[in-house]
Amino acid sequence: MPLTLAVALAHLLGRRRQTAVSMLGVALGVGFFIAISGMMNGFHEFFRGELIESNPHIVVTDEFRLPAEQPLHAQHADAAVEIRRVLPRDPVRGINHAAEMLEGLAAIPGVAAAPTLRGQVLLRRAGRDWSVAVLGIDPDREVQVTSLASDMIAGTIDALKATPDGIILGKTLADRMGVEVGDAVNGVSRSAQVARLRVVGIFKTGLEALDSGQAFVGLRKQQSLQDRPRIVNEIRIRLDDVSRSIEMAALIESRWSYKAAPWEETNARVLAVFTLQNVIIYSTVGAILIVAGFGIFNVISTVVLEKARDIAIMKSIGFSGASIARIFVIEGLIVGVLGSLVGFCVGFGIAEALRAVPAPGATDPNQTLLVSLPAWRYALAGGLATLSAVVAGWLPARRAARTNPLEIIRGAA
Repeated sequence: MPLTLAVALAHLLGRRRQTAVSMLGVALGVGFFIAISGMMNGFHEFFRGELIESNPHIVVTDEFRLPAEQPLHAQHADAAVEIRRVLPRDPVRGINHAAEMLEGLAAIPGVAAAPTLRGQVLLRRAGRDWSVAVLGIDPDREVQVTSLASDMIAGTIDALKATPDGIILGKTLADRMGVEVGDAVNGVSRSAQVARLRVVGIFKTGLEALDSGQAFVGLRKQQSLQDRPRIVNEIRIRLDDVSRSIEMAALIESRWSYKAAPWEETNARVLAVFTLQNVIIYSTVGAILIVAGFGIFNVISTVVLEKARDIAIMKSIGFSGASIARIFVIEGLIVGVLGSLVGFCVGFGIAEALRAVPAPGATDPNQTLLVSLPAWRYALAGGLATLSAVVAGWLPARRAARTNPLEIIRGAA
């Protein structure tokens, strides 16, 4: 065993209680870092999965990201032209040549598309009104782009084909309206069209915005209700490889000009909240590791003060300042590594306990909290803890390395 390691172990074993407390601080910091960050990342992955599964990966709307270029600007591109009092056109809203666009999208490998007509409808039941975003869909194509079929908890999506005036409601909305499958509600659109709709299904995604504010009817029924025959204003797209959503959206937008929003853009606010949560969680849990580092610093600083005479003797018999410093850095490293190993077990135990807790608001009543524990999270926690311990040991080690043996020996005499 190297002499510096033997001396470091002797110092640590000579102060067993303080060493154990320092290791416990590191272990708790590592354990909580692994468990809490794993739980938050598990929640983020679960929520992202719900967003990706319940919604299309790309939504093409009858809007344009940039206003159309004025003909005069196009004709005189390099000239100094100023146009005032431009009156915008009022075209018929909707995606022109939607059928051709659907055919073009179907020809792209790994792409499934479904036409939709979205519009606000006022649902009336027992003297109360609910404003709902109603989507007119083609059931056969809708199942290819969303998880609506698997989200049904009552009825089926195919009932829209058998019942022309059928409507599918979200679970939260159905509960608020007090309706079940087979009940009837009245629908009034902005175009003053009135229809009596029969509930043929109820779905639950676990996302409050969808379960409480969205409903589905057949595409033809929605076109009739909105007084917009043969019109669709959205094309919902699903990809085999969701990581290509931004790239594919840009391709679709450049080809057909209509605004194509990938799911990352549609849910940008939610993803920004996730990023902020990660910053808060990692900062908070990382602070525990810093506090544990202060404990190690105190222990090694105390050892340096207590062993000042021993340090002087070692330097007088030939130990270099670097060798003296190495002893105390090794002490910090030992506490950090051993504390991290214990922390791995603590973190795994806390994670397993969290996995037994039922997930609040989950669609499946048997769903428990998801905790993500990839190997890199253990490595990150252990690396931060070890780095904190080494720095905590290095600071007093510098003082020990600069010790003047003559002053200490004369003072002792």
